[in-house]
Amino acid sequence: MTLRPLAWIPVAISACLGGCSGREVPDGTSSLAAREAVRGPRSRRVHFEYAATVTGVPPGAKTVRVWIPLPESDACQTVTGLELRSPVPHRETREALYGNRIAYLEVQGPAPAEIPVKVSFDVERHEALEVRCATGGQLEARLLQGDRLAPVEGEAAARAAQVARSGEVAGARARAIYERVLDDVSYDKSGQGWGRGDLRYVCEAGKGNCSDFHALFIGMARAQRIPAFFEIGFPLPRDQREGTIGGYHCWAWYRDEGGAWRPVDASEADVDPSRKDYFFGTLCENRVALSRGRDLVLEPRQAGEPLNFFVYPYVEVDGQPLEKGIERRFTFRDLGS
Repeated sequence: MTLRPLAWIPVAISACLGGCSGREVPDGTSSLAAREAVRGPRSRRVHFEYAATVTGVPPGAKTVRVWIPLPESDACQTVTGLELRSPVPHRETREALYGNRIAYLEVQGPAPAEIPVKVSFDVERHEALEVRCATGGQLEARLLQGDRLAPVEGEAAARAAQVARSGEVAGARARAIYERVLDDVSYDKSGQGWGRGDLRYVCEAGKGNCSDFHALFIGMARAQRIPAFFEIGFPLPRDQREGTIGGYHCWAWYRDEGGAWRPVDASEADVDPSRKDYFFGTLCENRVALSRGRDLVLEPRQAGEPLNFFVYPYVEVDGQPLEKGIERRFTFRDLGS
């Protein structure tokens, strides 16, 4: 498949992490971010496999439709050797607003007992501090609006107003919002309700996973008229060279006063407070991105509601979302520098 860059997504790293400038850090500095800046940006190359098997199709089903996210090359990652294997023919499509890349499969009944799909690719992920991108008018407006589970009015606006000082530049207000999110939320996946990016839940419970942290950050940023968006993919364990990945990871981007897009990974900062400064404005190389945005309308359009976010396979049977009967397995293997 030919990788086609999208007009709006980050297209060039305009500033690498620190060391690209050649600046030195004074002896004796205690700043982790400053020490890391000296050594320059890192990268990581892996072979990634995304496998799914649809097994829950009821007998007599007439139409089965499957959408799977496909990775894209951009300023932060370079994807090569992408292959999709399945006994069911597929075609590549794109979601209209954010430009997310999709593999679409459709089976007209009688459907087989299993529909296996395997996507494999190599990816070099780059540590990045800032990227530049161009947004169209429609997307520009969308990045200031709320999501269905994360409205900008109400609690998001109230919390943002408490910490973001009027007249400060966007970067300073975003930092204040980031600090408030870390004060208010703990990384905790106990109980139920977490993992949906539900702003009401995270405000009431004060805990959640990465989607909950970043729903709050994005909602508060947008309430301050700071464009922001959601990105999701998979983590690459720092201390393993190969293995199985249990689930997704997500983060956020906001636009600063100079027009640069800067990343935020608040949940990683909460898990490792020693890297709080690092994860405001830096993405480490230990991840793979698959899609952007929330409340997504796929292509071809799904019969169900817009997707909350798109990282796992989405399946419809005769116009109804398939909730159970989708097996998933995600594995990686380091390829070296």
